[in-house]
Amino acid sequence: MSNITPLRRAPTTGGVGTGKMTAATTTTAGQKYHQHSTSILKTLQATEMLDTKPVLPAEIIATILDYLPVPDLLRFARTSRRYKEMVYDDTRWVARLKSMGVWDEAEARKRFEEAVQRRRQQTISSGVGRGQPIPPPSPTGTTKRESLFFDADLEQERRQHELLQIQLQKQQISDLRDGFETMKVSGGGSGGEPPRDVEGLLLVVKNARSIRGHARQEYGRIYGALAPFYFDLVRARTHTDPLVFKVFRDPDRQARMLANLRSFARSDWADGAEGRREKLEGMTGIFESAVLREFEQGYEFWDVDGRMKKYAHVLEVLNPGSSAGVELFIQKHPIFADREVLANAMDCVNQAMADSITLEPSRRFFEVLGRKVNEQGEIIGRIFPRPQRVFWGFVDKVREEIMVEYITPLFDDAHQRSIPSYLRAVSGIFEQTMLFLRTLTPPKGGEVDQEARAKEIALRIFEPHIDLYFQDEIDTFTAQAEREVGEWEKKLSEQEASAESFYMGSFANRQADKKDFLTSFKKVVMMPVTVLPTSLGLPIGSPFASSKPAATAAANGGPSTPSRAGSPAPAGTPGDRASSPLPGKAFADELAAKAALMTSRLEGIKSLFSIEVALSLVHGAKASLGRVAVFIQLGGQVGGEAREMCETIFVTLLRILGNGHVKPGFDKAVTHLSQYNPREVSEHEKGGVAPLVTFIELVNVGDLISQMIDVFYEQQLAQPKIADRNDFLDPAGMAKKKFEQMLDESVAAGLNKGIDVLMDEVEYICATTQSPTDYNPGGISAPDSILSGTIPGMEKAPAPRPSAGAIDMDIGPSKTAQRIKDLVASHTSMLVGSTDKSMLDVFNGEVGLRLFTAVCKHLKRQRISTEGAIKLIADMNLYFEYIRTLKNKDLLAYFKALRELSQIYLIDAKHAKEMATIIADGDRFGGIFRAEEVYEYAERRADWYQVKREVERAMYGLECCVM
Repeated sequence: MSNITPLRRAPTTGGVGTGKMTAATTTTAGQKYHQHSTSILKTLQATEMLDTKPVLPAEIIATILDYLPVPDLLRFARTSRRYKEMVYDDTRWVARLKSMGVWDEAEARKRFEEAVQRRRQQTISSGVGRGQPIPPPSPTGTTKRESLFFDADLEQERRQHELLQIQLQKQQISDLRDGFETMKVSGGGSGGEPPRDVEGLLLVVKNARSIRGHARQEYGRIYGALAPFYFDLVRARTHTDPLVFKVFRDPDRQARMLANLRSFARSDWADGAEGRREKLEGMTGIFESAVLREFEQGYEFWDVDGRMKKYAHVLEVLNPGSSAGVELFIQKHPIFADREVLANAMDCVNQAMADSITLEPSRRFFEVLGRKVNEQGEIIGRIFPRPQRVFWGFVDKVREEIMVEYITPLFDDAHQRSIPSYLRAVSGIFEQTMLFLRTLTPPKGGEVDQEARAKEIALRIFEPHIDLYFQDEIDTFTAQAEREVGEWEKKLSEQEASAESFYMGSFANRQADKKDFLTSFKKVVMMPVTVLPTSLGLPIGSPFASSKPAATAAANGGPSTPSRAGSPAPAGTPGDRASSPLPGKAFADELAAKAALMTSRLEGIKSLFSIEVALSLVHGAKASLGRVAVFIQLGGQVGGEAREMCETIFVTLLRILGNGHVKPGFDKAVTHLSQYNPREVSEHEKGGVAPLVTFIELVNVGDLISQMIDVFYEQQLAQPKIADRNDFLDPAGMAKKKFEQMLDESVAAGLNKGIDVLMDEVEYICATTQSPTDYNPGGISAPDSILSGTIPGMEKAPAPRPSAGAIDMDIGPSKTAQRIKDLVASHTSMLVGSTDKSMLDVFNGEVGLRLFTAVCKHLKRQRISTEGAIKLIADMNLYFEYIRTLKNKDLLAYFKALRELSQIYLIDAKHAKEMATIIADGDRFGGIFRAEEVYEYAERRADWYQVKREVERAMYGLECCVM
């Protein structure tokens, strides 16, 4: 076996297994052996040898390396080049640095980019210096220029750079062994010298750099500095043995090194790491307890700038964010036993009147507490390295131990005594609490949002009381508003019942007396004839005498003057009614009593709802909403609930004010207006229809209430951003629109009924004040008096027939037309400014049309002569000019046609044909009147029976011509 082929590795499988190694023997081409040897060689040649070795995949090996101690890692790296690459992999050491919390990926990326940029600039500057372009790199790593030509300058620079790198490597080899710095650390107990660069040991973690490709060197530097202290501390048996307490004597440095060791322990992944970390934590806990004892001793002597400040910084260095020293400072603080701060919350109730509360004691309490806390904030800033966190922890303890203990009993007692006092207490003390938290002066040193902290602390104080407060707030406002509206309705009902009792009471007494008299009469009739007196007169004791003479005399309006049933009692003077709500005497009959009762109701329309009640409800809502709105600033769920509660208060206000007060008032007003009858009213000389004027005043009150609600919505909800006016689904906005719609509908219903009342008054004036001689000054006959338009029951004595020389030649409008125009104009002008333009236009249009109908109806009742046509034309012009002021073109066409219609009465009887032409001309009247209607109006001419034949003949001729 002179030659043996080398071992050939068979392909390995993916998992841990056996690899097949084959070896084939070859025979030598030399001497011949005997037959036995030849058979052995042939056997060996035909034999395949198998060699098995365990092989692990690289991934498993890399995972195993993560759990090896660092010295074992370095020994493993010496075994082969491949294992060295695995150990020296930069990601392995980056992971350890990250576990310590010293690797900054952003810094590493920045350094890498800077290195790439610096290398690129050096390459560009070297190429530009020779005036040659930079050739692209070849696959072998050399530039195209180097592969073709030899440049002595470039070759010299390259050799110098290589020599420099060799010198640097030789210098580092003396200090590095496999990438780790060597360091001898010996304590005083072992007889060695302490390390010279002690401060460098403390800063080794802080000064760690994040450089890609150099993570192994950075970790090696940290390991060389901290590993001796770490493993020495783990081996220590008592707290006096560790080297860290011997090398470092100052507590601050000891704390810094222990903090470094705790950070270093997080990169210890080898076997037994958990036990080593527990030993380190135990030793650190012993050190922390000793530091806390020193801090407590300084606390007892109030050594603020001495031991308290020193050991507070030591605790912060040892364990950043630790609360041990902070809790000790807060728990033992003397402010929680200060009598000046611990005030009596019941002073707010005891120093106030019955069922009331005063917040002056609570104001003084928060003022004193704020001053004390600010003083402690200054002291905290002198003691602790991070005072902001300590200060707000101290404030939170003050909240728990002082503020809650002050506020909760006060709220409970106020809730039991009086709900209004409780509502004032919760809202008022919340405002005082927020003012207290905002006036605190935290120490400098930290970016803490004081406003956010203040809201958080206030929420924790008031959150247990919020739900009950909100419910009591809405319940109290609802009950108060309903009570005020109910009292107003009750007062109004009592007044109405009192008036009805007064007006109808006398009539009821008369009916009772009459019934008593008839009963007595029946008894007398059934008596024997002998019992009746013989004389015609009745004796004083006769059964026919009234049993109540005084009441009968009073009911009759005098001491002994009887009054017939059905005759109205004399009406009192307006001055008497103005001075007293009720007349001085009763009425004699039922008709007069009902008329007086109707007048009283109509005069009381304007008191059906009150602006004072509305103002009181608005003030109550404003106070309630103002108390709730202060909680919106808390934000979050509580702030949202407070916002919803404000909108709920506004919706409740509109519901009670609208449906409970304003709408019923308008409904009653419309009902009273529907009962108005101008023929039962004795006075028509005033400037307008009294009930309609009163209703318009009621409309003005409703408009004022609407404006109050609008201002309240804008100032209390829209401007503070509680409600969004642009959100059509906002509850407050929807309730406001519903209230305005209800008000518009009520006003429209009342104005519709008011138009009926106004037109009744117009017809009454036309029937009672229009003299027959206004349009027929020449004379009047008996049939004309019947057609003159007088109303049964309201007839006036006919005016005496004037002589021919006494005919009034006044060409101006009649007094009746002037009065009607003034009446209508006064009522339409009353609505200007109190209703919107659209409703005003509709009202004016309806009034104009109804006036047109009333005037046409009135014309059909008159006899109009040619002389009287002048006054009629003047009346029509008066109406036309008034309608022009309304600026309604459609309405103006009606009165223009009416003015044209009045022209047919001015035509002389001799011109019957021209009259027929005007009657038949439909275009002349703009389609308002048909020819048949104009013919009916022509029949009201005083000389119609004289011209009728000629007019009809002319009209027939015109029809024939048309056909």
